[in-house]
Amino acid sequence: MQARHAFPRTALGLVAATTATLALAACGSSSSTGAPAASGTPTTGGTAYYAEAPATPPNWIWPFMGSAYFSTQNIVQFQQLMYRPLYWFGQSGQPQITPSLSLADPPVYSNGNTTVTITLKPYRWSDGTSVSANDVAFWLNLMKAEKANWAAYVPGAIPDNIKTIEATSPTTVTLELTTAVSPTWFTYNELSQVTPMPAAWDETAAGVPSHCDTTISDCAAVYKFLDAQAGSLSTYATNPIWQVVDGPWKLSAFTTDGRATFKPNPAYSGPQKPRISTFVELPFTSTTAEYNELRSGGITVGYVPMTDVQAKPAGTPINAPGPNPVPGYTMAPWVFFGINYFPENFNNPTYGPVFKQLYFRQALQMTVDQQGYVNGPLKGYAYPTYGPVPLYPTNSFISAAARTNPYPFDPAKAGALLQAHGWTVTVGSPAVCTNPGAGPAQCGAGVKAGTKLELDLQYASGNPALTTEMSVLKSDAAQAGIVLNLSQAPFNTVTGNAVPCTATQKACSWQMESWGGGWSFQPDFYPTGGEIFATGAGSNVGSYTDPTNDANILATHSASNAQQAMDAYQSYLAAQLPVVWQPYPIYQLTEIQNGLHGVTPQNPTGQLTPETWYFTK
Repeated sequence: MQARHAFPRTALGLVAATTATLALAACGSSSSTGAPAASGTPTTGGTAYYAEAPATPPNWIWPFMGSAYFSTQNIVQFQQLMYRPLYWFGQSGQPQITPSLSLADPPVYSNGNTTVTITLKPYRWSDGTSVSANDVAFWLNLMKAEKANWAAYVPGAIPDNIKTIEATSPTTVTLELTTAVSPTWFTYNELSQVTPMPAAWDETAAGVPSHCDTTISDCAAVYKFLDAQAGSLSTYATNPIWQVVDGPWKLSAFTTDGRATFKPNPAYSGPQKPRISTFVELPFTSTTAEYNELRSGGITVGYVPMTDVQAKPAGTPINAPGPNPVPGYTMAPWVFFGINYFPENFNNPTYGPVFKQLYFRQALQMTVDQQGYVNGPLKGYAYPTYGPVPLYPTNSFISAAARTNPYPFDPAKAGALLQAHGWTVTVGSPAVCTNPGAGPAQCGAGVKAGTKLELDLQYASGNPALTTEMSVLKSDAAQAGIVLNLSQAPFNTVTGNAVPCTATQKACSWQMESWGGGWSFQPDFYPTGGEIFATGAGSNVGSYTDPTNDANILATHSASNAQQAMDAYQSYLAAQLPVVWQPYPIYQLTEIQNGLHGVTPQNPTGQLTPETWYFTK
């Protein structure tokens, strides 16, 4: 499972893990530079102020959510401070499993990889109860009952491929699977989704206990209750449900605009206990507002907007910082393991038939000047996206062929391609379908005569570099006869609009939505793309469907030759263009106030870990 995240703020904003560990060991660190080595005496206490991405406040506290709330800002930079996932990833700047910070020992696979045994470590909830096998079963049973409401659901994958869930002891969960699996895939992409939930949450109303942890039929009522509680943002810091945590932090104050104040959880039983006394996440409506506060010294860990840094010389490593414009701070690029794109709505009642035509998707992609964006508004702090597997950090998952752009920037060629498929193209005006039909030189099945290529593209507001990219795209697409009507909205509005739908739904009117940050591979870390590109997947927001792609994804889940399966998957999908690829910017140019340490290396899977931070005097 991966998560959508806001446009980078800089630009605005396994027992069986051996294979994956070896593959990921080649990944470059997310930050080659960072805060200087600690000088002076480490202290205990102090308040650290962290800047949230612009117009992207956390707005979902429960670690079970649909695609509208499935974001980096909600999951790894809010929820996981309080509620730890079963397995933690991101070790020493690498997107790989971290046993020392996981709630359980590495899973053991047996019976031909059809049985999975999970043994929990002695963690405790803040109410004094143990993190137990039943807490793991609670989450899994809830997912079985409410998979349609889980953003990372992929038909045929978890929970469909789990035959039985049994707490065989207070600390042991045994899963019997429907078929043999690749242990690497199942650990990195299935078990990585699980967040144990305490018995205190197993209720159908306040003070009314239920038994979702053992009885799946009880889960629907529990889901309804917890979903309603999570929808009440104003009660996040006061609702006793959310005060039961197993992570290093407890929420002590929360405002509906996203200001979140955390205090250390005194009952935290993990290995890294907080040293600062207060951690505060600060909301901002724009990068300008954040930058003004940063320069005034009111932010301990923030970010410098791309508009305020110099472009890096060509060939400079993506994780190397250029000149730092903020005195009193150290700049450290934060690079995520991910891809960037924006989806088309294949089920839009008017333009869905157009989006389903491969030639149209090829034409639109050829109007995206990825390298121009990297060199221009992104100032060298980005890398291109050519397919579903990241080019960076360096990894063995990506094939040699996938490192080359199959659809280079060429608006003239894009216009000619449309002309060859039944469209009358006039530069600067919408192309018109004048030869409808399903033939090779016609507009394609379902595309009506007279259809004009005048399309709506909404993108996340508050981000100058994204605004520049969208403006350039509008100009370049017009050269091919594709007119884009641009509009802006806050990140949460854009992701709330970009949800899977059917052509008969009233809410299916959206055409294209760009939240700006694409998809970071967390908390699924093996980049098979099932959650975003498989038919019916919870975060396949554009409703792309292709049986060959589905078969290729399925092969990555169980193939004996994992890399061969991965190569077939990415080669096919890169050519098919399920989305419009964009360059993937670094998440942010982090600015760390001098005197604060422990912030780097920054986790390439996006996790925020203020429990490692400390001040010196």
